[in-house]
Amino acid sequence: MARRGDHAVHARSGLRGGMPLTLVACAVLVVAPLVPAALGSGSPNALLGLPGESVVALVVLLIVVSRSLQSVAAGVYAAAVVAAILVASLDAAFRATIDRPFNLAEDGGAIADAFGVVQDAIGPVSAALVVVLIGAAAAGLAVVVAVSALRVGRAAREEGARGRAAVTAVAAAWVIFSLAGTEVAPGAPVAASGVGDTLVAASTRAAASVQEQRAFERALASDPVAADPPARPMAVLAGKDVVIAFVESYGRVAVEPSPFTDGIARTLDAGADTLERHGYAARSAFLTSPTFGGVSWLAHATLQSGVRVDSPRKYERLFEHGRSTLTGLFGAAGWRTMAVVPSNSRAWEAGEAFYGFDAVLDSRTMGYRGPAFGYARMPDQYTWHVFHEHAALDGTQPVMAEIDLVSSHAPWTPFPRMVPWDELGDGSVFSGQVAGAESPVGAWTDPEQARALYGESVAYSLEATFSYLETFPQDDLVLIMLGDHQPARIVTGPDAGYDVPVTVIAKDRAVWEAIESWGWEAGVRPSAQAPVWAMDDFRDRFVDAFSR
Repeated sequence: MARRGDHAVHARSGLRGGMPLTLVACAVLVVAPLVPAALGSGSPNALLGLPGESVVALVVLLIVVSRSLQSVAAGVYAAAVVAAILVASLDAAFRATIDRPFNLAEDGGAIADAFGVVQDAIGPVSAALVVVLIGAAAAGLAVVVAVSALRVGRAAREEGARGRAAVTAVAAAWVIFSLAGTEVAPGAPVAASGVGDTLVAASTRAAASVQEQRAFERALASDPVAADPPARPMAVLAGKDVVIAFVESYGRVAVEPSPFTDGIARTLDAGADTLERHGYAARSAFLTSPTFGGVSWLAHATLQSGVRVDSPRKYERLFEHGRSTLTGLFGAAGWRTMAVVPSNSRAWEAGEAFYGFDAVLDSRTMGYRGPAFGYARMPDQYTWHVFHEHAALDGTQPVMAEIDLVSSHAPWTPFPRMVPWDELGDGSVFSGQVAGAESPVGAWTDPEQARALYGESVAYSLEATFSYLETFPQDDLVLIMLGDHQPARIVTGPDAGYDVPVTVIAKDRAVWEAIESWGWEAGVRPSAQAPVWAMDDFRDRFVDAFSR
């Protein structure tokens, strides 16, 4: 019969035999909880600390006797680590693309929208595979962390008093280093808390969003246009077609001198010459968008409603509450209104119910039979062509339209090239333009290449617009061309703001007389000294300038 001491000897022998695995498990407990901090700071130094979450987990595993409770404790610890890594990864992705952290309270829809963009860029099968791989990696990591915690906890317990003393010493050292604020490297404390800090920060942001929502509710309740409507809305623009054209990712960076914006500068200069030859004039400034790098519909809602809409929750609440929109005001004043949204592939209820569009043209109704260009289901030149055909269908009413020009949407590859307008047909003429283009993955792993592609795609969108104005002269057209947001940080760098160019193009002197007090600069390329407005100020200033 074996004695109790024999069991202890056999246990320690087994432990020594599995020492390499135990050391690997210790490394997992040290590194994995620090990954969220490293993702948040962008510095590998954050991986050099001692994570407090692992210390607590080991203490709990030493105290708890029941094996089932130990498994539960290890599972909770592993779930917290994986959750923090996922939140930190989403934070990093959101900051790199739309320049704000992930918000637990309201960004579920944003993740779905991001998946849609990825799906358009790399295809549904590849996008689904990416999701499956992420899920498998998260589940696998949770198992590895939980098993590692159980193994190290068991090893400490089997060492008896020495194991308890070791864990106690580590816990005491963590407390001392924490109180002393000791750093193992610049910005990397010895007593680290990557998981806790990440999850607490995420919870704090979620709570803060509740307060922001209350302020937004107060802004919604105060609508000066509804409270004091003009006697003759848009009277100065009577008989004119008015188009608001959002150029995707056309940010301030596009009009600032740099190697990748040289093509944009040449296109703007050539466009200015084209406008002058055909009797147009232009005035430009900047608007500060509520979003950065993506989520374009927040900018559209902000411009139209006159209230800053900078989150998905506010966007949904705006629709529920209702508010006067530029489209609705034009419609009430006698304009036929339409939205041209070439990348929409399903019904858009808000187009009619909230914005007040009489008609919505999208990828299902625009007759396009050519190839998609990444996210863009059709080239901007084709979008302008379809708009012109529909605008001319009924000559009894002036047209007010919002047009989405999406050829400059990330990942900026492939992008189309101009073709003769009389050869557009159903868009099949573009079929040969997608072969041999840089892959989205390749473009986004090389910042210099991404910037170059961004510059070329924006230049194309602007060229299509100026070419449309040249090819289809219209004496009574007023075009408001603006960006929706800046491109992602891979293009702008870390310090760029939220400003986007805005330009009014028209022939009638009455338009310029109406906005003379705005102080906007002449031409299509605003300088660094051009006026800057909040995008949510545009609606009220526009209505005031053009109404009587």
